[in-house]
Formats: sequence, structure tokens, C-alpha cells
Amino acid sequence: MRSSNRRPITAALLALFLAACGGGGGGGGATGPLPSVDTSAVAAADPGTTLDADWRKGPFAEIFVRAYQDSNGDGIGDLQGLISRLDYLRDLGVTGIWLMPITRSQDGDHGYAVSDYRAVEPAYGTMGDLDALVSAAHARGIGVVVDYVMNHSAALHPAFANANSGSSNAFRDWYVFSASRPQGWSIYGGDPWRNGREGFYFAPFWDQMPDFNLKNTAVVNWHHDNLRFWLNRGIDGFRFDAVGNLVENGPAAWENQAENFTLMGNVRQMVNGSYANRFLVCEGPSAPLPFAPACGSAFAFGHQYRLVSAAQGDAAAIRDVAEYFDTAPASMSTMLSNHDGFAGQRAMDQFNGNENQYRLAAATYLLQPGTPFIYYGEEIGMRGAASLTGDPKLRTPMSWTGDTSRAGFTTGTPFRALSANVAACNVQTQAAQANSLLNWYKAIIAVRQAHPALRRGNHVGATAAGTTLSFQREDGNQRAVVMINYGTGNALINASGLPANGVLTNAFPPSGGNVDIDSGGSASVSVPGQSVRVFVTDL
Repeated sequence: MRSSNRRPITAALLALFLAACGGGGGGGGATGPLPSVDTSAVAAADPGTTLDADWRKGPFAEIFVRAYQDSNGDGIGDLQGLISRLDYLRDLGVTGIWLMPITRSQDGDHGYAVSDYRAVEPAYGTMGDLDALVSAAHARGIGVVVDYVMNHSAALHPAFANANSGSSNAFRDWYVFSASRPQGWSIYGGDPWRNGREGFYFAPFWDQMPDFNLKNTAVVNWHHDNLRFWLNRGIDGFRFDAVGNLVENGPAAWENQAENFTLMGNVRQMVNGSYANRFLVCEGPSAPLPFAPACGSAFAFGHQYRLVSAAQGDAAAIRDVAEYFDTAPASMSTMLSNHDGFAGQRAMDQFNGNENQYRLAAATYLLQPGTPFIYYGEEIGMRGAASLTGDPKLRTPMSWTGDTSRAGFTTGTPFRALSANVAACNVQTQAAQANSLLNWYKAIIAVRQAHPALRRGNHVGATAAGTTLSFQREDGNQRAVVMINYGTGNALINASGLPANGVLTNAFPPSGGNVDIDSGGSASVSVPGQSVRVFVTDL
């Protein structure tokens, strides 16, 4: 999370915020009784799981519930709407879904300004709806991971309302305050210190999202209780937002501090020590590799740009893609793009409509090591909204049909403009086309899921030569060989280190043939331009 994409505050929200701030920054007393803060302890009580252990290998779908499917005609996606689309997600081949924040929020949009860590956003439904979603997803072999924001809360959170009421409040040390404005700070181009009551509070993303003081063990313990609250209900894990920003030690030491890794390592230890078969992944854009062992998994920021450039035929990027997993752990979570603009525009916009290149990029990250995350609508080539800019452009309603007014997303008025290519790139149209992008995704995912070496195999090695890539993965006695030609003409691609005199059995495409391995353990395959070959062999 790099920007707040803040939403204009309504008069009602402004009144609540002013009350929380005691009438605004500066002196004066509180205008009314302060809200109570739920600090009740939550003991671990693992409800168990019916999910196979391999569910954590993915692929996952990243879903913005507000934009996925509306069930009641109010123009806003909700949990019941998502439940109605679980069969689609199962048929796509995903084994997990990551939901952007579903907790009650102040922003009324993306959800990262959390105002209640133990309640469902009312626009999305009820706690009963969430329980029904988890149950229905599990019945289809799909795990449910939710966003958790440890770094900051909403300004309207009761804890901050108390903390900002005065320097003597018991919750003051739950947030980062200073009696005078600290000098020399600049984060994301702005001063992170905001006017509060009897001092200044630290809020780099938005003045409505104050940072917690995570050097306070009471705050950390409270977050652990919140996590257990959701895990006890059957939630299968978390995506942790902005973990690089958890602790600040000065104007030149505000990101990726040593304490951040310790905090996340302790979270991982708490979860894995009390709950079985859970999945944790962190967003640490400027330090993805160090956060992977601390969290269990971390998004492979930077790799997504190389995937796109490689698919466009950039030889240097192809080499980078080949070498990535030589040093990156196989636990990395990969992607082409996500809900944040700093990670790139929607893939179809990055490829400017070039679907051949798009398919190659998808095949690369879906077949490489790591846990792949498909941003909702990516599988049908959704573009951003033509009339929007910034992050909202990337977070448009899902294109279920070609209806340019509602897209099959709602019977009412969509909360936001639709994708620019909704008429042509939608589920209804592509499901009926055998060679559509949607069916390409299904086919590549099916190949991944059918072969243990591709689903969970180790990285054996990769070779880049010009505009071609070959890589191998291994699980037990199975070796998978993937060959990708990003160029436009035929290319001979070699693979070595294979069992001598064996056979590479074709796995993709269905029309492909088997290939003999020579006595030296090598095989050469003529691969047409902009195409993919996948083989498996026994060791």
C-alpha cells in the first residue's frame, strides 16, 4: 500500500472525526464521552480444516469484494455475491482467494482505513455471510485469506479517538505521537506528521490513517488477539499490508527496520504454532526477499515488471526471469499486477491489447515456482476504466457480461465506472470461445495442477537464450520442463540435465508430441514463435 486513494469525507464522517480529535487539532477538551475500545483477549481455538495442504500452492485469486459481484442491487459487491461466483473460481482452477479488507472501514472504499478489526464491513454483509462464504469455499477446495492492516488504523477507530483526546489518555501510547513537530521527515513526498490534540501524530499514508506504535507490546498483543478472532472463525490466513512501514526509528530509518521482521516472524510463529494449514503473505515492496522467510511468503515485487518485459521479447528481462528463483525462495508469491498502481496497470493495458504477449506472461508466472496470484479480471483481460485515474482505475467492477451499463455485476447502478473493454472482454463471451484468454488461463492452470512438479516442485534451473526461456522443476521422481519462445519466429530450445535416453512426455499443448532425450541427457525442441511447450519425465 503506497497511497491512500483517500475518499472525500462526508459531513457525517467529518463530524465523527472532529469528535474523535476533540474538535480538531490543538487544545481544548473532549466534546463528549470517549468510545470504548474492545481489548478483550482471544484464545486460540483452531476449528480445523478440510483443505488439502497443497491449497497453499495456489493459484490464488485476489478479489476486491466491493467490485466482484453485487447480490442486492445496491451497486456494491458483497459477500453473498462472491458466494454466487465460487463455482466460477473453482472452475478457473484457483485453490485460494485473497480478499482485500472486509473489516469495517472509514474510507468506504478500499477498506485499508480499518475502524473495527472484529467486524465485517456492513456494505459487504454480516458475520454470518462471511461464515457462509468460508464454508462454501471450503466445500469447493478453496481457502479464504483476508487482508490485515497492522500498520495503521482509521482515525475513527475508538483507540485513536481515545489516544488523540489528550496526552494523558491511557491509549496515547498505542499510536505514534510527538509533543512538537519532528523535523526532517519526508515520506512519499509529504510530511507524515499531522496536527493532533496536544501534539502531532504520525500518519504517512493519509491523515485519516494514523500509525500504531508497534513498539508497544500491548498493541502487538491486541493485534494477535484480532488475528486469532478471525482464525477461530475458520479464516485460512492473511495478507499483511505495508509490512515495510511497521516501525520507524527516525527520518532516515522509517522503512524495513529490523523490528518489522521480528514482528512478522512472531506473527508467523503464533499462527503456525496454534493453527494448522494456514497461509501468510506479506506486502513489502522494497524488501520482498527478506520478508519471505519472516512471513512465510512475500509478494515478488519487481518480478512482475520483468515478466511483462520478457513477454514483450526483452532479452535482458528474459535472463532476469530465468535467474530469479536462483536466489528467491520458492515461497515467493508472484503476480502480473494487483490493486495498486505502483505495481503496474492492469495487464491488458501494459500489453496495449497484445494478447499473444499477455498469454506468454501468464504462462510464465503460472508455471514458475512460487504461489501465483491472479488479480480479478486478469483472466479475461480486463482493462482499467477509461474515465478514471490512479488506483480506482484498476478497481472497477468485474466484467461478467458485455452489458456496458452493468457488466452483469449488478442490477442497479455500479459504484464505479466499468472496465474500458467490458463489451469484448467479459466472462460470458470468453467462456463460449474455445481459444479465449479465459480458456488459456484455465488450460495453463490445469496443467500446473495436474503435475506435482509444477504445482509444488523445486526450482532445478533455468536457461535464457535470446528470446527463449527453458526452466525445470522437480518433485519426487517427476521432472517438469517448460519451454517458452517469446520471439515471433520458430526457435530451437534446449534442455539438459535430464535422464539419459528417457522421454519428455508432452503435457501442453494437447496437440504437442513427445520428445526423446539423448544419451547425454539433453533434448532439443523446435518451438513456434510466441508459444509454450510443457513436458514431464520420470527420474
